[in-house]
Amino acid sequence: MPSFMKPQLPKGMRDFLPGDMLRRQYVTDTVTDVFETFGFEPIQTPVLEMYDTLMGKYGEDAENLIFTAQHAEGKSELALRYDLTVPLTRFFSMHENELPLPFKRYHIAPVWRAERPQRGRYREFYQCDADIIGIPGMEADAEVLSVTATAIERLGFHDFVIKINNRKLLTGIGQYAGLSGDALNSLYRTIDKTDKIGLDGVRAEFSKNGLPDSVIDKMIPLLASAQNIKGLAAGARMIGSLRETLEAFPTAMEGLNELETLAQNLEASGVPGDNVGLDFTMVRGLSYYTATIFETGLVSDDPEESVGSVNGGGRYDDLIGLFRKESLPTVGTSLGIERLMYLMERRDMYPATLSKTVVQVLVTVFSAETRRASMMLAATLRRAGIRTELYMQDKQVGKQVGYADKKGIPLVTIMGPDEVSADQVKLKNLLDGSEITVPTDETVLKIKALLEQRP
Repeated sequence: MPSFMKPQLPKGMRDFLPGDMLRRQYVTDTVTDVFETFGFEPIQTPVLEMYDTLMGKYGEDAENLIFTAQHAEGKSELALRYDLTVPLTRFFSMHENELPLPFKRYHIAPVWRAERPQRGRYREFYQCDADIIGIPGMEADAEVLSVTATAIERLGFHDFVIKINNRKLLTGIGQYAGLSGDALNSLYRTIDKTDKIGLDGVRAEFSKNGLPDSVIDKMIPLLASAQNIKGLAAGARMIGSLRETLEAFPTAMEGLNELETLAQNLEASGVPGDNVGLDFTMVRGLSYYTATIFETGLVSDDPEESVGSVNGGGRYDDLIGLFRKESLPTVGTSLGIERLMYLMERRDMYPATLSKTVVQVLVTVFSAETRRASMMLAATLRRAGIRTELYMQDKQVGKQVGYADKKGIPLVTIMGPDEVSADQVKLKNLLDGSEITVPTDETVLKIKALLEQRP
């Protein structure tokens, strides 16, 4: 065994200090409260899934990023979960007799992807998912978009736009242009590059793939007609203008009808119209989406805030059918918690009252002779539900107070020989420097009152 080992982390992995965890807990608690307000129930699944459970569901590009693992006895191949969606479909198929339909679940947990780490992108990160199983209508899509908008707003963001599209409409546009077979199946992958290469680049890519100009010239204008259209009203007008062009293509019309119904449901649900828009070039890279798709981005001119979408999701009606005889309509949303936290940190959006520590009171120990009295006080405070730390080193009280101040603990108790003999406790408020002395049996009530007065 080596006498010294350099501590290091795998690339794309992170440690979180207590202050980091408290901010993370604030975000996840906020999102959890929103999810539960909408009636979503919590579940948990293992970090490892069977290799075959994950493979064949996401598409080649995504599946190249799945971390594989080997069972210790080499009997079965395992993999770290890539997202929380495929595990949900496996979970439901195993437990459906115990679950009512519709089933509304949320799941907040880490996932792993073997991609190149960069700003706002890690190999281990948390997803916050909410999904509805069993509802084919657009009311379910509106519900997950409403919970998405509410969660993002509750965290303090208002400059966001949820871009919406429909895979059926994209397929219909391809059919309108004359595509079929493999050429139609590859349509999504090419259009998905629009953000990186623009529509001119997409046109060049289509041409490189052998599509005739006559086909390309029919597709590009339709894709461009609804690129980053902001607002429900403007989106509704665009949907209406496409009906005459695409009326001979049932798949396209189905997509348009779903978008129109979704817009009406979003308005009824109170989702701010300015925070929603259409974008026919937004595809979502995963192959399991079947209809509604959406992504949420922030409107910002700050290059340091260019972290990509902070949310994504859509409808995947066929995925559960891979694990049971008949599939079930399913739609879900996933919040990019890491990117949201990065932006909240950059914008200084965390509440000023958010503490750096869980500890509310430090009970100091004046001397060995007073230690018993301090231990008894700490036990009393803990039984009263006050988060209390008992100092456990032999140091001067001044250094103990300095320790509390460095940690951000707001209150300190001091029991020297005089206080012990008088059955009293001195309370020092580190937020304003004030001190008071109270009878020992009134300490709990006074500390609770001081904590309630905190800004």
